[in-house]
Amino acid sequence: MKIVVCISHVPDTTSKINFTNDDSQFDTNGVQFVINPNDEFGLTRAIWFQEQQGATVTVVNVGGAETEPTLRKALAIGANDAIRVNANPTDSFFVAKQLAEVIKNGGYDIVIAGKESLDYNGGMVPGMIAGILGLNFINSCTNLVVDGTNAKAIREIDGGKETLSTSLPIIIGAQKGLVEEKDLRIPNMRGIMTARTKTLTVVEPVDASINTKAVKFEKPAPKSAVKLIAADNIDELINLLHNEAKVI
Repeated sequence: MKIVVCISHVPDTTSKINFTNDDSQFDTNGVQFVINPNDEFGLTRAIWFQEQQGATVTVVNVGGAETEPTLRKALAIGANDAIRVNANPTDSFFVAKQLAEVIKNGGYDIVIAGKESLDYNGGMVPGMIAGILGLNFINSCTNLVVDGTNAKAIREIDGGKETLSTSLPIIIGAQKGLVEEKDLRIPNMRGIMTARTKTLTVVEPVDASINTKAVKFEKPAPKSAVKLIAADNIDELINLLHNEAKVI
């Protein structure tokens, strides 16, 4: 069984975010980048298939050389090899087109991609890959069992969960639940050293249209100061909720 896990290179949530060029470009200075959390859940599940069912695991991303430490971390976690498409990930369709090309030529049985990335939260790439390649697609997946060429998955839906049966090859939109946070792997020294010798292949992008462009970024408005009201001043509390907060 061959598995490919799509990896996004995203800012750590603890990083301070700033923008440059009149708020039209993300400022990467001083920002720590990590594996996208939804992708990491998928990678951990893929490593489980590797250990339990002898699967081979490839990780792939679209990005410049600055993303290679993130790929090396994925290799240290346990992936067998990595592929980097040497292109700036400009928009969802462009990224999906590049990943689809790699997947098409790799003969993979399972494609795992986080259902959305931590930075833009677009949630479009896995579905676009499935559409381009004509693969069965299960989004918001919280459990996956593979038996030969058959797969059974559980996904979250509004108000509950749904169990689905399908055949390989498939693409999975991964999220928390596919594995739990406590099951995520932390690279050990042996894994880090081994990752240095694993293959990281760089391929050039295929032609693909870029359909969207970031015009301007805007930070959320800062939180206003807190107003403290005496516990027995109910009239003032009602006045503020009605006239300022406008919630009643």
